[in-house]
Amino acid sequence: METQCQRVKLNDGHFIPILGFGTYAPEEVPKTEALEVTKFAIEVGFRHIDSAHAYRNEEQVGQAIQSKIADGTVKREDIFCTSKLWSTSLQPELVQSALEKSLKSLQLDYVDLYLIHTPVPLKPGEEILPTDEDGKLILDSVDLRHTWEALEKCKDAGLTKSIGVSNFNHKQLEKILNKPGLKYKPVCNQVECHPYLNQSKLLEFCKSHDIVLVAYGALGAQRSSKWVNPNYPILLEDTVLCAIAEKHKQTPALVALRYQIQRGVVVLAKSYNKKRIKENIQVFDFELTPEDMETINGINRNMRYYEFLPVIDHPEYPYSEEY
Repeated sequence: METQCQRVKLNDGHFIPILGFGTYAPEEVPKTEALEVTKFAIEVGFRHIDSAHAYRNEEQVGQAIQSKIADGTVKREDIFCTSKLWSTSLQPELVQSALEKSLKSLQLDYVDLYLIHTPVPLKPGEEILPTDEDGKLILDSVDLRHTWEALEKCKDAGLTKSIGVSNFNHKQLEKILNKPGLKYKPVCNQVECHPYLNQSKLLEFCKSHDIVLVAYGALGAQRSSKWVNPNYPILLEDTVLCAIAEKHKQTPALVALRYQIQRGVVVLAKSYNKKRIKENIQVFDFELTPEDMETINGINRNMRYYEFLPVIDHPEYPYSEEY
């Protein structure tokens, strides 16, 4: 068994590889690149592929997986593939067809994990970001417990092995956990998490409920993203991270990824650069000391790169809570 297949057991008995490849790219990146880099990621040893309908590249990600199955690099069961239910399909009656659409794009019979991408519902329709004539997002309302019941049905139907959430705060998680007649607990909560936003309280809450925290934005954020505040400091230029990296003869990115792995956090490494993709898999080749971990904990500043400010007025906006 390859070291990079280090896996974490989920509360439903399935296993998730602790290191994943993130497939999101800003709109200006040609879709064909998603095909190339996902194939490359599988070639160098990534087995956990994180995708989503909202990334608009599931077709290319699916082609990459298929081509690596076809050439014998992997079998379907070696790959752990995640997709996510977008905000325009949170109405319970839209859930299964949204998942089926992703499966068709990915050319898969099932995904390993299906997540509610965000707790904030948007107006149903084809557009990812439905806006009115003033360019404002058109919000919607839904009881997330009903959305969750629809995900439970998808699991029972075999369309997904596991179900979870993303961008939920602890109160929104509690709402699902305390739902009368809950059939399956969320296996994970995928959130922005890195040394500047280490999510220690949310991590503690999730661990106490046997829910895995999955970290996105683990290396900070791309400046080009329209979702990101351009004035924020660049995580990978942090002097503390750089010093620890130098000490271990590793890169700051590897230190940021290793930090999460040693906290029991499943971490997504997002890069469209082949040299760095290959480098990121080396996260299993070294270890941080308890002192390193403490030092990295000390640079937390509860700083969010992805604030999703256009939906801040929605009652389900997740970041008004402390965690």
